Amino acid sequence: MTRTILAPDALGPTVCVGEILVEIVATTIGEGFREAQPLIGPFPSGAPAIFIDQCGRIGGGAAMIGAVGDDDFGRVNLDRLRRDGVDVSGVAVDPDFPTGSAFVRYRADGSRDFVYNIATSAAARFGWTPAVEALAGRAGHLHVMGSALAMPGAWTVIEKTADAIKARGGTLSFDPNLRKELRYDAETEARFARLVTMSDLLLPSGAELERAAGVDGEAAAVARLFELGVGEIVLKRGGEGATCFQPDGTRVDTAAFAVEEIDPTGAGDCFGGAYVACRRLGEPAETALTYACAAGARNVTARGPMEGAGTRAELDDFIANTRRMS
Repeated sequence: MTRTILAPDALGPTVCVGEILVEIVATTIGEGFREAQPLIGPFPSGAPAIFIDQCGRIGGGAAMIGAVGDDDFGRVNLDRLRRDGVDVSGVAVDPDFPTGSAFVRYRADGSRDFVYNIATSAAARFGWTPAVEALAGRAGHLHVMGSALAMPGAWTVIEKTADAIKARGGTLSFDPNLRKELRYDAETEARFARLVTMSDLLLPSGAELERAAGVDGEAAAVARLFELGVGEIVLKRGGEGATCFQPDGTRVDTAAFAVEEIDPTGAGDCFGGAYVACRRLGEPAETALTYACAAGARNVTARGPMEGAGTRAELDDFIANTRRMS
């Protein structure tokens, strides 16, 4: 049974920094948005918001730093986060810019086309305010999504929040969460590399493991990341489950759950939110991985990026009644 290296939940909530969006989803399969088509939404969204919502729903202390517009799209997000136990005292409401948005359409091969409005929306207009400073001063853990690194001004907030939390004995987790639609310049890449070395827990998917390590091959990448100072690695494998790697060579593998996929957006974010919350609540990696896989799988059974996020009781029921992949 693997002990957690993350700061206990009692130290203060897990804080996530980044974009808060609404998502509008095409109800047909096709090649993007070049013609009129039926859409459904708005759904509360944004990778950091999905992560922290699942963290709150499963019972972990949870708080969000970001910004929304003074509009119904912003209220959709704030209402959802508050309902699910997330502290939104660090979320600014911008009177001049609209809430960020993401339009998504699925292709026949399961890939996705996104049209984002982040940089010119309220989503990118947050900073180091007295409210954010107060939240950082009582938090116990910081979770960062790689998507936030493409947002102007986010790095200052991430850096200062990390410093405040680390000074209290808190910890940091990082999900590379790379998006082909977002631009990553040389400065962003340097920040990405720094976050890897700062991470107590790294949560990559697929090729993100090798990119974070800067070397090819799973075993070599894992070894390199531990050399860089990462404390724990959890590799998300989608339909093949997940693996937790420890510096002492301990490895825990967990099978995925067999579900009918309706909407895959948010699965990895729910996985991360459940895993971090469970580890901070004292669960061993074996248990946390099971809940994380269940959270990701349950979320894809509902349309909307966080509509399937589960409470502890809902995930217990899901685990008890859902077949595991062999």
